[in-house]
Amino acid sequence: MPEGFRGIEGTAVSTPARYDFDTVIDRRGTWCVQWDGVAERFGVDGLLPFTISDMDFETAPEVLTALRARLDHGVLGYTTWQHEEFLSAIAHWYATRYGTGLDTGRVVYGPSVLSQLSQLVRMWTAEGEGVVVHTPTYDGFRKAVTGLGRELRGVPVGDTAALDRELARADAKVLVLCSPHNPTGRVWTEAELREMAGLARRHGVAVVCDEIHADFVHDGYTHVPYVRIADGEGRWAVITSASKAFNFPALTGSYGIIGNPADRAEYLRRMETAEGLASPAVLSLTAHIAAYRSGAAWLDAVRAYTAENLALVAQRLGVAFPELAWEPPQAGYLAWIDLRPLGVDDEALQRVLIEREKVAIMPGAVYGAPGFVRLNVGCARSKAEAGISALVRALGTLRG
Repeated sequence: MPEGFRGIEGTAVSTPARYDFDTVIDRRGTWCVQWDGVAERFGVDGLLPFTISDMDFETAPEVLTALRARLDHGVLGYTTWQHEEFLSAIAHWYATRYGTGLDTGRVVYGPSVLSQLSQLVRMWTAEGEGVVVHTPTYDGFRKAVTGLGRELRGVPVGDTAALDRELARADAKVLVLCSPHNPTGRVWTEAELREMAGLARRHGVAVVCDEIHADFVHDGYTHVPYVRIADGEGRWAVITSASKAFNFPALTGSYGIIGNPADRAEYLRRMETAEGLASPAVLSLTAHIAAYRSGAAWLDAVRAYTAENLALVAQRLGVAFPELAWEPPQAGYLAWIDLRPLGVDDEALQRVLIEREKVAIMPGAVYGAPGFVRLNVGCARSKAEAGISALVRALGTLRG
């Protein structure tokens, strides 16, 4: 384990006794992208990683219990997602978490959010046409859109005039809306969402709203589901999954909500025939149902714990570099930090972090934003402390 990582040492937090987030779980040797794949991205093995957006915590015990029971059945044959248990669990979550009714007749299934995005982009655009996103941009969006031969067009977060201009272009066909926004953690207000939906309708642009980070909105902010403000049977879709908030992305599986019945039918036709994805992963269905029916208390506890990790980052940065005036994000466990006021060279910072501090922290250039870093603190307090300490030392070294 890299120097500076001290196991379960750290500040105690006020989480329910049945949930333990302080104990470090060794993920090395489990084919883990964040831990075992660090050398592929950073060129050095053995770094303490704060990179890809999954958490180092076990998923909710209620989910694990349900998974074990399903495995005990022993038969893992072809299955279907179009059944009451799965659909009603989604509706229950929307009703209890967001006070929003959901027409389950609009629900679809997919192997992942990005797979759903790719299918919808294929449906609603042709090669060379424009797909509009907010910048900085989650790199998965960039890869999906450009990989399909579409033109990715970015507009700064919060710049309504720029968004209007891009959507007005004749070949702009889809707005990919990340709500809450990744990587900044911005939670859109209802007024902002209505304004963006109105611009898309005015210019005849379809909307794909990725809400995978919605369940991790912090206290003081409110996620507004796009289905609440969408244009009935217009050309729009929501794509999401419980896998981000409940930390089971390795099970695969996501679901979507498509407004127009003809679009929904075409999506299902493509997924079930052209893509050969008629049978979903049964453990993903099991995990979703358990999470949405029984996992709310665990989610609230892990969200509170990571919020304290983010508060630790704010405190340390505030003491060391008050000119950054950094504040925790409104959603998520990813600290998106603007380092431009320090005038630090990105490549030099990465060299110090990797060679001297032995940590892996995502550079902002990955998301089209040089001068930023993204620090994942979805982890035990001791690891979060090691990460922010390493970043502060590295910045101090370069400034000194």
